[in-house]
Amino acid sequence: MDLLFELSATIAVFILGASIGSFLNVVIYRLPAGLSLVHPPSRCPKCLHRLGKRENVPVLGWLLLKGRCRHCKNSISARYPLIEGMAGILFIATFWAFGWSWQTIGYWAFLSWLLALSLIDLDTMTLPNPLTQSGLAIGLVFQAIIGFSISASFTEALTQLMHGILGAVVGLWLLDIIALAGSMLLGQAAMGAGDAKLAAMMGAWLGWKYLLLAGFLACAIGAFAGGGAIALGWLDRRQAMPFGPFLALGAAIVVFWGSAILSAYFRVFFPLV
Repeated sequence: MDLLFELSATIAVFILGASIGSFLNVVIYRLPAGLSLVHPPSRCPKCLHRLGKRENVPVLGWLLLKGRCRHCKNSISARYPLIEGMAGILFIATFWAFGWSWQTIGYWAFLSWLLALSLIDLDTMTLPNPLTQSGLAIGLVFQAIIGFSISASFTEALTQLMHGILGAVVGLWLLDIIALAGSMLLGQAAMGAGDAKLAAMMGAWLGWKYLLLAGFLACAIGAFAGGGAIALGWLDRRQAMPFGPFLALGAAIVVFWGSAILSAYFRVFFPLV
C-alpha cells in the first residue's frame, strides 16, 4: 500500500511539475517579447491556431500530435515537451529530497523561476526584472515561513527573514565584484546587471553561505564550459556568453546537495573545527 501511495504521489507530482512547465513555456516566450501571459490562449507559433484541450496536455499533447500542428502540419519544437518534462523531473526530485514540507513547495517555486530565467537568458541574453524581483520577494517570504515553521515563533521568522535579506545583499555585491574584476581583466563588460539581480534572488532563497557556494559552482562550471567551447571553436574569446544558466545550475546543485558539499569541505579542510 505504501509503495502504491508513493508511486501515485510521484506521478501526481510529475503531472503538477509538467503543468507548471507548460506555463513556463509561455513565460519564456512571451515575457521577453512584452506579450500578455494570459491572452491569447496557447496556440501554434506558426499558424496561430488555438490549441485544443488534448493538444495542451503537457508532454503527451506534443507526442499525440507527433510534433506537428494539427491544423497547419508545421513542426512544433521539441523544446516545449522537454521543458515540461524537465520541470516534472525537478518537482519529483524536490519531493523525494524534502517530502511533504514547506521546503518542497518553496523549492518548487524557486526551481521554476531558475528554469524560466535560464532559458530566457539563453534566448535573449537578458534576465527580466519582473522575474528576478518577484523571485527575490517570494524568496524572502519563503524564509519567513520556514523560520516560523521551525518553532512557531515570530522571532525565528524575523531571524530567518534577515538571513534571506543578508543573502540577497551578498549576492548583489558578489556579482558586482566579479563583474568589475572580469571587466578589468578582459577590458570589456564581463556580466550584465541582470546577473547580479539573479544572484540577489538566489541569496534571498539560499542565505549567504549557500549563495557563496552556488556562486563558486557557477563560476567553476561556467569557466569549464566556456573554455571547452572556445577550445572546440564554438565560441570566440570575445563573444558574450549568458551566465544566468550557470548561476541557476549552481543554485539547483546547492538546493539538493549544498549541505553535503559544505560538510565534506569542512571535514577535509577544517577537521578540528
